[in-house]
Amino acid sequence: MNLDEYLTYRRELVDKALDDMLPRDDNDATVLNEAMRYSVFAGGKRIRPILAMSAAEVVGAKPESVLPLAVALECVHTYSLIHDDLPAMDNDDVRRGKPTSHKVFGEALAILAGDALLSFAFSVLSSPGAERVYRPDRLLKVVGELAAASGPAKLIAGQVADISCEGKAVDEATVEFIVQNKTAALIRASLTCGATLAGGTREQIEILGTFGELLGTVFQIRDDLLDLEGDAAKLGKAVRKDQDRGKATFPRLLGKEKAKELMRRRLEAALETLKPLGQTAEPLARIGEYVGSRMS
Repeated sequence: MNLDEYLTYRRELVDKALDDMLPRDDNDATVLNEAMRYSVFAGGKRIRPILAMSAAEVVGAKPESVLPLAVALECVHTYSLIHDDLPAMDNDDVRRGKPTSHKVFGEALAILAGDALLSFAFSVLSSPGAERVYRPDRLLKVVGELAAASGPAKLIAGQVADISCEGKAVDEATVEFIVQNKTAALIRASLTCGATLAGGTREQIEILGTFGELLGTVFQIRDDLLDLEGDAAKLGKAVRKDQDRGKATFPRLLGKEKAKELMRRRLEAALETLKPLGQTAEPLARIGEYVGSRMS
């Protein structure tokens, strides 16, 4: 398979669905809608929506069949980035090569745009259109799982730990907690929710969930390594900021070489996990390899 063509086609599907579903600047909330769209269309790779579509394909559905979920996932992810960039959090001025939301719209509107994207994600999944298309039990399970992954026990808990551990000596269990909750939880949910909505079996969903947890670690370690040795122009953001702030990361804890070895082991385990799914999981395996070697 041609991975570039595979990713491009699905990214275009997601971008069109986002453009169709997100509110436009033709009502009383013009500035808010503009701020929401600014961050959503700032150039993301759409990895989480694509993982959801790939998971749906694994269980026999078409990628288009889970586009509402893909939109919801990208909105949740974008909300987390907007808030992560705020002066009170990581204080980043550039994201994906563009000024961050709070630099363009001000801190207050950036907070509100993030809040709006999070609520919008769940309004998409609970809309009458979604209720007509999907089985209610599957839809309810997906809404619950996405809420859990983005809520106080997972994504937000990871963000709290990330902030509170800055500049402190931490152990491996603490870094693992941050990675699994701040990053891997939403990646895992992308896969399991995609398969659930498309009618996957319990075994398929469990395999995809395990793959997602492992892939989440690969993604985060690669991200942390790029902060140390990446090219700011390619990354579209400043480098060495996490290192300078003393972020609790595997490269900081273990050193670059041991972190790379851990990433390789997790990627190998992730690819091994997919084997029972057969040839249908080849796109996920290729995406996993891409995540472990990406340069931006």
